[in-house]
Amino acid sequence: MTGWSWEYEGYDPADERLRESLCTLGNGYLATRGALPECAADDVHYPGTYVAGCYNRLTSEVAGRRVENEDMVNLPNWLPLRFRVAGGPWLHPDTAPVLDHRVRLHLSSGLLERRTRYGLGDGRTLTVRQQRLVHMADPHLAAQRTELTAEGFSGPLDVEAALDGRVVNEGVARYRDLDGRHLTHVHTGEADDDTVWLRCRTRTSDIRVGMAARLAVAGPVTVRHEEGRAVQRMRLPLTDGRPSTVDKTVALHTSRDPAISDPLHAAVARVGRAPGFEELLESHLSAWDRLWRRADVDVPGESGRILRLHLFHVLQTLSPHTADLDVGVPARGLHGEAYRGHVFWDELFVLPYLNLHFPEVSRALLRYRHVRLERACTAAREAGRQGAMYPWQSGSDGREETQQLHLNPRSGRWLPDHSRLQHHVGSAVAYNVWQYYRATGDAEFLHTKGAEMMLQIARFWADAATYDESLGRHRIRGVVGPDEYHDAYPGAASPGLDDNAYTNVTAAWTLARALQLLEVLPEPRRRELVEQIGLDGGELEQWEDVSRTLHVPFHRGVVSQFQGYRDLAELDWDGYRRRYGDIRRLDRILEAEGDSVNRYQASKQADVLMLGYLFSPAELHGLFRRLGLRLDDETWRRTVDYYLRRTSHGSTLSGLVHGWVLARARRGEAWKFCQEALQGDIADVQGGTTGEGIHLGAMAGTLDLVQRGLTGLEADGGSLCLDPVPLPELSSYGFSLRYRGHWGVRLRLERGLLEVAVPSSDASAIEIRLPDRSVPLQPGETARLVLPD
Repeated sequence: MTGWSWEYEGYDPADERLRESLCTLGNGYLATRGALPECAADDVHYPGTYVAGCYNRLTSEVAGRRVENEDMVNLPNWLPLRFRVAGGPWLHPDTAPVLDHRVRLHLSSGLLERRTRYGLGDGRTLTVRQQRLVHMADPHLAAQRTELTAEGFSGPLDVEAALDGRVVNEGVARYRDLDGRHLTHVHTGEADDDTVWLRCRTRTSDIRVGMAARLAVAGPVTVRHEEGRAVQRMRLPLTDGRPSTVDKTVALHTSRDPAISDPLHAAVARVGRAPGFEELLESHLSAWDRLWRRADVDVPGESGRILRLHLFHVLQTLSPHTADLDVGVPARGLHGEAYRGHVFWDELFVLPYLNLHFPEVSRALLRYRHVRLERACTAAREAGRQGAMYPWQSGSDGREETQQLHLNPRSGRWLPDHSRLQHHVGSAVAYNVWQYYRATGDAEFLHTKGAEMMLQIARFWADAATYDESLGRHRIRGVVGPDEYHDAYPGAASPGLDDNAYTNVTAAWTLARALQLLEVLPEPRRRELVEQIGLDGGELEQWEDVSRTLHVPFHRGVVSQFQGYRDLAELDWDGYRRRYGDIRRLDRILEAEGDSVNRYQASKQADVLMLGYLFSPAELHGLFRRLGLRLDDETWRRTVDYYLRRTSHGSTLSGLVHGWVLARARRGEAWKFCQEALQGDIADVQGGTTGEGIHLGAMAGTLDLVQRGLTGLEADGGSLCLDPVPLPELSSYGFSLRYRGHWGVRLRLERGLLEVAVPSSDASAIEIRLPDRSVPLQPGETARLVLPD
């Protein structure tokens, strides 16, 4: 691990899936896992290729039930390129002697480089050096250069390149009982002497896919068409010590692309126009250079190197190309098939970073939610509610995609999945709309699409709340909170919990912000909206009432995760750690024992403490005051301590949120959790899950931890408010951001000193607000401010 590269040395089959995920290359439209081109999909290797927003729905028979699942589709494999000494077996790292193997991911250039030496016996070796890119300037192109060098011999080498349409979705072992055959009508052909093509379509969503590959090699190429494969073969005359080069350039289009007629025609035409590998590489490097200038973080040491890797994968999943697409934030990136490529609440951890670097991408991701607003309103009506009820898992069209059953790999049992009751995802959408506006000042979006979403989400919460005369408060019943372990009361006949604190507080926030938004809307637009969605004065009075009277339970001087949490049993944490070691997935352990985590005061990840992630201390205290409740610093510290002792951290988001909260509540323990968040994917902390796809929310969240969490950065009108809490382990760092027309505002913290530089432009001044003073900065000015102790 160096500042700008990520390197693996040696070949270990057990690590291959992890390496493939972390060496994925993408450009926001298309991504391909970092698999070796000579390896087909098996228990070790998984060469997946995915296009953002490309889903297909299939029905499977599982545990005696027919279940429907929509998946992000594994598209035809463009990587295959294998080789063998003429007359010998195809060389493969699992069957041939590997004398040396190195894989290096160049973060600065988005280039994957691989060098392998195969032993052929009698002192003969074959060195394979490959460079791969998924083009960041032209999102429909990818390319691979292969150099083959004989050492200790001269002679013919057979090389076979292919496009393979026989692929299925089988990258996640626990999904293999489900139908993964998403592609049909696979046809192949050739366009020119050097170009072959493949076309297919998805089975139910009927997305047409066109792929074309052009080969550049010194010598004749023969073409053969097998079932589902277009194959190009050549025989290279190798000379001892002299490399022979094979360049493979690929174009991919689907019928979801803008301005598309025939995806196959577009792919063949694009690969025909594409320049050679060297020129492709040059324009690719230039595109990556522009991205890094806008987004790089300057953090010293190992933490900085990991953050740069995280940023690299965020940019590969959500690049400026994303701004032109109808896609959401896939929780596991475009790096694998875990969570089936679905969109959860992870944008809550991703958009705050993008808002200050690529606001056009944030806007597109919010547009994805707005396009599916009608579907969310339909879901609410079908549930007997008003407003918009966004799904916990979303895919192509915005319907609820949460699986009906999930497999516990410990017990082998398929169990009911009630996570669709996490209606707090609606508050996450509203929060993201508001944060986007605060960062960008995009009033046009707030007053149109943003307002339509926020008002319908607020309407849902007001309608979902019921008044309890005995409490004198409104309650929201039958939900599941962010914790996810608890989906029912012990022994209850139906799922759902009452008065989840996170759900109720964020619902109150949404209602209050919706009312505030109505007050500041231009009068003609306010009248339009009121007429459009049928708001009346009585309904707005109800919103005001509910926003001030939602019930938030307390027990033992701390905020209760939900009503009745205090009555649950305490878990023998030390005993379970002695018996199992890693108890992150405590829910699976207990279910395999015939028990249920619903019986215990135990959380998978931050639930109540998520409030400290979303809201500054002052804003959180204000929210509780609006609810007529007292939440002072001491009560919050007790709450943090209480849940910290009862959390198993079974999610990569858990370390991030706890590190963020502890940075302000108990700074001495924060770094431990920040480290866990940084290590989450590179060390595969969750035990094998990273090989199924990265955890995009956690990666983006670590970047935002540096950008906003430790700086206390908040965008507020024309001001940037900062209240830094430097950790001893991370007290010196810098980054740039884009803020309301200012490109490249540079902030640097250095041991008690804050430097802010505003580049020259014709934009207005920025006010820098610290807890003890405000400083206006004109474009072209730099301020060096001493921070209070």
